[in-house]
Amino acid sequence: MFMNLLMLTAPLYMIQVYDRVLSSRSVDTLLYLTLIVIFALAILGFIDLARGRVMASIGTWLDHRLSPQIFERALQGRLRGRSYGPEAVGDLSVIRSFVSSPGAMALFDLPWTLIFIAAAYTLHPYFGHLAVASAILLLVLTTIGEYATRDAIRNVGEVGMRARRDLEASSRNAEVVEAMGMRSALARRWAERNGEMLELQTLILRRSTLLSSLTKFVRLAVQSLGLGLGAWLVLQQEVTPGAIIAASILLSRALAPIEQGIGAWKSIVSVRAAVARLKPFTTEKAYRPEAMPLPMPKGEVSCENVAFALDPAAPPILRGVSFQIAAGEALAIVGPSGAGKSTLSRILVGAISPVRGVVRIDGADIFSWDRDQVGDFLGYLPQDVELFSGTVAQNIARLRDFKPEAVVEAARMANVHDMIVRLPHGYETELGEGGQQLSGGQRQRIALARAVYGKPRVVVLDEPNSNLDSDGEFALAQAMATMKAAGTTVIVVTHRPALVQHVEKMLLLRDGQVEAFGPRQEVYARLLRPAQPAAGAAAPQPPAAAAAGGAKVQQAGPRNTTMPASNQP
Repeated sequence: MFMNLLMLTAPLYMIQVYDRVLSSRSVDTLLYLTLIVIFALAILGFIDLARGRVMASIGTWLDHRLSPQIFERALQGRLRGRSYGPEAVGDLSVIRSFVSSPGAMALFDLPWTLIFIAAAYTLHPYFGHLAVASAILLLVLTTIGEYATRDAIRNVGEVGMRARRDLEASSRNAEVVEAMGMRSALARRWAERNGEMLELQTLILRRSTLLSSLTKFVRLAVQSLGLGLGAWLVLQQEVTPGAIIAASILLSRALAPIEQGIGAWKSIVSVRAAVARLKPFTTEKAYRPEAMPLPMPKGEVSCENVAFALDPAAPPILRGVSFQIAAGEALAIVGPSGAGKSTLSRILVGAISPVRGVVRIDGADIFSWDRDQVGDFLGYLPQDVELFSGTVAQNIARLRDFKPEAVVEAARMANVHDMIVRLPHGYETELGEGGQQLSGGQRQRIALARAVYGKPRVVVLDEPNSNLDSDGEFALAQAMATMKAAGTTVIVVTHRPALVQHVEKMLLLRDGQVEAFGPRQEVYARLLRPAQPAAGAAAPQPPAAAAAGGAKVQQAGPRNTTMPASNQP
């Protein structure tokens, strides 16, 4: 309010100079009027500075207030299978930048256009009529610009996000792209997306430039018309000469917020699109319910009629999976590819929620357990290992504050201490983005140390030896034995026999259903009994082929033979 009222300083000064000073030829009047104007303009400059800082602080406060929630929702969006997730942080940045921009200031000044129009009417009704007509013309141009650029601005944001996702996916898989000659194909696909974005940006630029040019023409024309109208009114002796300059300033100030708003219209539409994407994203139902901390569990795991599907219309990945293991027991989950083993492992650690059924640890639903507490008793090694930028020690400690002896203990439990100390800087070795400086086997072994950090009560390992050599497999088997000796409940998804030898129970999963569950020897006996050949029949299949075929072992030939018979437990 004070800023816009003080904007009247210049036209009032011009009126007084022309109507009082020039007619009275009083130097004292000119001096004191000038001092008053300088003081008023100094206050105006101070208020303008304060408003800019306040708006910048509001933008920062908005980011601090929303960014933690948006960061969590971005991660949860990936768990929900949504394509929109990390982009929400960029949308928040768009809003924060706009809050402190001249476009936002113009929106605050826009209502005060009426004050300047009213001031123009006080000079002469014709000045007021000209200001109203000019404002209506600019608002019409703004409306036309809204319809001309709204869809294009929204689409360019979506196309840009898809192009960035393609580029990020290509960067993550650079080795595969280069090795298999996929660079040209990916470059063409990215160029198509980027070209579509450039076409939309060009369209937006053309239309916004046309709108800006028309706006500039209207503003300059109005100023000239104001001067001409003022001169005519002076000739008609209806206004004083000072009103000519005052009216020109008032008309310019009345139209300035509208012109600034039109200039910032692209940003305004982008902010509206960002808000439209963020609003449902931040207000949707929480991914998991709030929960109070519970006593530290012993490690008993039960899976009760668990079912899961990515989409209600899609075939289920898991159907009625049920089993129970006592604290300290070890379970191997086996089955052919596509049986749902990795999905089951993600449900067991509470990363995703089943559509039906529940997984319980010591009777409590693992999905609704407080996530900050879960890290104290649960370890997880996913099939696709990802490490974070930072040191080896920070990755093992799960990016928490840590004691060095706890990190070393976890590394020794995972039998990776000797490998780590041979790195250039030992535990202080910087891994870089995703741990790309390490081999696949080294990343997997460090991720195993991360899984067992803090002596968790339950550890879930999904294909933990997929990238390991014989030494790594031996170290992994020793780690499992150490965890069992410490009373840890171990669940391992595997195709290889080396790990199955260290479990008490086995679960055979096929087509998302449990075909066999029980003590290791009984499950293997069940798998092998149908495979005993009659005279002249084909040789028995190895256990993995039986796993692939379920309880009905086919005699035709091996299928999914990933667990050789020579290594039967």
